[in-house]
Amino acid sequence: MKDHESALQKAVLVALKGDAAVAALLGGRVFDFAAIGSPDEAAFPHLVIGRCESRPVAADGGGVEQRLTLTGVSRFAGSEEAKAVAAAVRACLHEAVLEADGVRTATLRATFADVFRAGDGRRTYAVVRLRAVTEDVSGDP
Repeated sequence: MKDHESALQKAVLVALKGDAAVAALLGGRVFDFAAIGSPDEAAFPHLVIGRCESRPVAADGGGVEQRLTLTGVSRFAGSEEAKAVAAAVRACLHEAVLEADGVRTATLRATFADVFRAGDGRRTYAVVRLRAVTEDVSGDP
């Protein structure tokens, strides 16, 4: 069976890094959390791909339903930058058809966005949640 979770993450990273609006806001600072060690080490603003939940879908082609959480982090004095990051991420990915490593999105939707200040007031977070159903491109497991 193909690794749908890693393939979706790879495709999302490529799409976000290749999008002009996301690049204008983040300057390529889109990370898999494990790749940067600590969010404090990254320049601001940045976006981190976080939690991924998945479950198989009973369908031809070995489908997998996934819920992926993306978190933008800003140190801008207001919420505008974080809101712009959420909007750019949503515009880039909502209903996009992405493909990597023999896996493509059958559906991809931004289902939730939340912008809020951290308790210490130093950061503003933009959380975007995606729901994707992925399938094998060739139909082979």
